[in-house]
Amino acid sequence: MVERFTGPLSGLAQKIIRQFWPGPLTLIFKIKEGSLPEAVTGGLKTAAFRMPANQVTRDLIAAVGNPLVGPSANSSGKPSPTTAQHVFHDLEGRIAGIVDDGPTQLGVESTILDLSVETPTVLRPGGVSVEELEAFLGQEIISDKHKVGQKETPKAPGMKYKHYAPSAQVLMVKTGDWPEALAWAQTRSKAVAILADQNIITIPGLQVYDLGSDVVAASHALFAGLRHFDQDPKIKYILAQTYSQDGLGAAYMNRLNKSAGEQYFSKTLNLD
Repeated sequence: MVERFTGPLSGLAQKIIRQFWPGPLTLIFKIKEGSLPEAVTGGLKTAAFRMPANQVTRDLIAAVGNPLVGPSANSSGKPSPTTAQHVFHDLEGRIAGIVDDGPTQLGVESTILDLSVETPTVLRPGGVSVEELEAFLGQEIISDKHKVGQKETPKAPGMKYKHYAPSAQVLMVKTGDWPEALAWAQTRSKAVAILADQNIITIPGLQVYDLGSDVVAASHALFAGLRHFDQDPKIKYILAQTYSQDGLGAAYMNRLNKSAGEQYFSKTLNLD
């Protein structure tokens, strides 16, 4: 199905597909001229393709006989949906229906790997880590840190400077800064929420969304937590737990970083 739009795939592309599809890996290919409308490509000469691991989705694609094309099922710039309820909240009245096969398995979206360039480049970290790709291919993978401007067409979703953002300002908290951050939060308890491991952050009176005990659990819960606090208009700040950027931590921190606009908690910040 992909080759209808790209022409014959390279040996490298076929090798990657055999290993990682179906699964959380999106691949960007150059496409044949005129094979897809501009509404799909955004005017680019490339397109992103993924075979999802979800069987219901694959059955739907097979029944249609064509790729399914669409943007993320959420309001632009807001946290990604991980349940059908999240989709309904954002898109009620603007879509015909929702195929509900339960919550997403991973939480964070797929890794996006650009194979339209000479050296394979990860444009967005996700469920397949850079380390996994490098180990499988036996070569270095570039991890692109580029952010697109407001008027620039992104080659992949989630590349804009601020993305996945709730209405409240997210502040990332480094491990050593939690005592000071929590002391500040206690002085503004109704306006500040905590997105962290509840076993660590145990202060009465603060609103806490439990991210779980490790980065795997946190990656699954991150968007649901951001959306949870987005329903309370009194919350002005969300203090969020950070993780090292190894393995799945790269995907977690990529999403958290963009939801916060790269803003960390600091006593020097001018916080009202």
